[in-house]
Amino acid sequence: MIRWRKGEVVRIRREWPGAVELDVTVPEGECRALAYPPLVGRPEPGDEVLLNTTALAMGLGTGGYAMVVAVPNRLPEDPVGPGHLVKARYTPLQATVQGADEQDSPFHERLREADSLDGMPVIVADLHSALAPILCGLYAARAGVRVAYVMQDGGALPVWFSMAAARLRETGWLAGVVTVGQSFGGDLEAVTVHTGLLAARHVLEAEVAIVTQGPGNLGTGTRWGFSGVAAGEAVNAAGVLRGQPVAALRVSEGDRRERHYGVSHHSLTAYGRVALSPAQVPVPELPGEFGVRVRDQAELLAVRHRLVSVPVDGLREALETSPVRLSTMGRGLDEDLPYFLASAAAGRLTASLLS
Repeated sequence: MIRWRKGEVVRIRREWPGAVELDVTVPEGECRALAYPPLVGRPEPGDEVLLNTTALAMGLGTGGYAMVVAVPNRLPEDPVGPGHLVKARYTPLQATVQGADEQDSPFHERLREADSLDGMPVIVADLHSALAPILCGLYAARAGVRVAYVMQDGGALPVWFSMAAARLRETGWLAGVVTVGQSFGGDLEAVTVHTGLLAARHVLEAEVAIVTQGPGNLGTGTRWGFSGVAAGEAVNAAGVLRGQPVAALRVSEGDRRERHYGVSHHSLTAYGRVALSPAQVPVPELPGEFGVRVRDQAELLAVRHRLVSVPVDGLREALETSPVRLSTMGRGLDEDLPYFLASAAAGRLTASLLS
């Protein structure tokens, strides 16, 4: 159930497109909070705010903020202009956006009969934290590629939550963000992963698309109860639209849980059971017994997919060029290097697919 608090803004800590991080006083003391000005207005020091403190109370790693639900004395302007897609539907913060694929969109005619990605590589990953390392591997092998990020709705719904996406967009590492399903706030909005990929190709003119959920992965420790199942569905979307799916493995040496050590069961289930379209699976050439484990686990995917062994020499140096901090499940580059190398290997393989 939702935990509610009223508070007063003490200070603004930092801000990035679509989001403001705050310190707020509540009856229990002071807490960190996050506001999305397009939804709730822009809070200023001294403003009273209504907070949802559920994630803060639960201590969520990626979402441990109190969320500003309303700034009663500083509401945002009513939206103007076209747009009839409603996202976060039938929640108190449902938002109307204009979809690239809807009838009033200037891109509707371009997308109305669009049915092909024209062979565009589509890199699919489980976690949002794979986005930056994939780009590191891609750009180290092929500078200047035009890349779009298609964000699924399995994690955060507003792309504004992602400081990484904002920074990658700002530095030119992303040509744009397409938010699909219930996610919103991208450069383009779309109803499904399919129209999101088509918009990436035909509107943003991307040469490569990367598909992951937003920040915040939901898992239950069961075979099927995790939001990354959607990675397999994204492979299918890329395949049916005549793209080139590249299925990035989620690999970890730092996570000692058996289901995630080596190749995560998330990858084995999503790609091995859900993905029906064949994909190329980059298998990083990691050293030692751990590398053997990863290769042996990946063999389970060879029934349907093409496994491609990818050298990792030079990828650590490429990862160190990232314009955003690299972190996954609270672990950085040194704490879980194989995770980042596996993601970068997907970028390296994809570079070889470009003509």
